[in-house]
Amino acid sequence: MNETNDSNTPSCPGATLTPAEITRRRFLERLSLVAGGVGALILMVPMAGFILAPFFARKQEFWRSVGKVESFKIGETTAVQYQDASPLPWAGVTARSAAWLRRVNADTFIAFSINCTHLGCPVRWLAEANLFMCPCHGGVYYQNGAVAAGPPPLPLPRYPVRIKNGEVQIQTSPIPITK
Repeated sequence: MNETNDSNTPSCPGATLTPAEITRRRFLERLSLVAGGVGALILMVPMAGFILAPFFARKQEFWRSVGKVESFKIGETTAVQYQDASPLPWAGVTARSAAWLRRVNADTFIAFSINCTHLGCPVRWLAEANLFMCPCHGGVYYQNGAVAAGPPPLPLPRYPVRIKNGEVQIQTSPIPITK
């Protein structure tokens, strides 16, 4: 028995198509490729910006005054507060940051980040033990910021300190992140 192939039926596997149908099919193929490409581009531009932005962003650092020189006693470590280096207009109270400031002698100060290098928890100063302690995970730092015990991988980050016009100033930057 001979099977006849109806050339007007485009759904048959061996069917031939008219030039109008080929044009329509090609148009729809190209339209779907363009639409898919535009959709992919719309998704890729923000993703590329997110990945590449840190390479082009300038590190924001500002000198913040934390008090008069005479208000800090030699040999003591004190918590000082300042405005964050990168506050957002809606940040409110969260734009406040802090550091541990030690006066070594008449004109030398050392400032440490209050954030533990393990997971960023706030460390506290125990004056009677001369140690910084992280209450969350048991991190311990010596008075010079070096790791004494616990999980912290790095010493406490230090901020540059200067004295200008009788004021102690700390060069602030965004909260340090562990490496």
